[in-house]
Amino acid sequence: MAIMLVVLVGISACAQASSSGTTPTTTSNQNQGAIKIGGTVSLTGNFSSDGKALKQGYDLWAATINKQGGLLGRQVQLDIKNDNSDPKQVTTSYQQLITADHVDLLFAPFSGDLAVPAARVANRFGYTFIEGAATEASTFEQHLPNLFSVSLSATNYLTIFDAYILSLPQDLRPKTVAYITSQDSFTQPQIDHARSVLERGGLRTAFYTSFPADTVDYAPLAQKAILSGADVVMLGTIGTSDCVSLMKSFKQQHFNPKALIATAGPDQGDRFTTPLGGFQAAEGIMVPNDGWFPGIKTYQNDQFTKDYVATYGGTVDDISSDTVQAYATGQVLEQAVKKIKSLDNAKLMQKLRTASFNSVQGPVKFAADGENSQASAFLFQWQKGHLLPVYPPSQAQAVVEYPGLNIS
Repeated sequence: MAIMLVVLVGISACAQASSSGTTPTTTSNQNQGAIKIGGTVSLTGNFSSDGKALKQGYDLWAATINKQGGLLGRQVQLDIKNDNSDPKQVTTSYQQLITADHVDLLFAPFSGDLAVPAARVANRFGYTFIEGAATEASTFEQHLPNLFSVSLSATNYLTIFDAYILSLPQDLRPKTVAYITSQDSFTQPQIDHARSVLERGGLRTAFYTSFPADTVDYAPLAQKAILSGADVVMLGTIGTSDCVSLMKSFKQQHFNPKALIATAGPDQGDRFTTPLGGFQAAEGIMVPNDGWFPGIKTYQNDQFTKDYVATYGGTVDDISSDTVQAYATGQVLEQAVKKIKSLDNAKLMQKLRTASFNSVQGPVKFAADGENSQASAFLFQWQKGHLLPVYPPSQAQAVVEYPGLNIS
């Protein structure tokens, strides 16, 4: 009997040791304390503007769910670290979040450059990785089994602008296009894909160039686009910094093409308009977006916009697309956890592969590579101080101003 008692004690100790390792949360500890969700955002470095907006979305979602009684009856506690826009820091931070901080679930950083290394760490430890702000083609080419993106794949962003341009009658349709793009996995595939579509549609390329991430002087690039005399300018920008710099160069030269669109920057609300010189300076500028605008009738959007203004001030037009993507990530995570009534990451991944979800961005259904197969793009344009959906007509709140640019 004494021997049997020793054996039983040993088995119990082993079981306790096993449950205290880095294995994702199981049902044995789901009713203890707050649910810890870890992640990183770029509060400094090249992606700092996007990172701060991303954090707003995560924070707002957590505050909302906690007001409603929490997730599975437990409060949500976020552990969000600054990754300094550095992939190496991302790898270190996610390893720490999992092995030292023992978080239950994970949120993702901004951009595929950071999200992919984070997802690899998460995959190694069996953690689910839902994200909304890493939609580059290269993100999905990894075929990571734990990665799920709630947002539209970036490669398809500009297809809505192509569709609008090619829908114009021949006497109004532009003839030439100038392309300036960052050598970035988010932007360049968008621009290159759009260029191929427009060239097949009969539009001639007047100018094409790409610039490296460490570019600081954008004036020469803008000048070459101006000298090309292109009817349309398409900018593959990665955020407000490069976008505003190019726009200011156009403004200084009083350059107003028939249409101007940027992949990122104009969707950042007052973070874009303020350094540009106010709402008036943004008049006519276009940007694609992955299925969201302030007044859209999507899942919980009315509550989201109301809570955003109450928390951060300003107006709904100030809401960054990064904030929307982060909030949508939280919504899908919440629904998946409630469906399985558990924090078990293996079960969570299985449910995400098979079920459908809703978000402020619209319906969500994951394809095999992690893309949201239900997502769609809208075309937006700054008009009289508001960023409005203008295409397709079924979702438009205004008619496209064309020609309508007024950045001079």
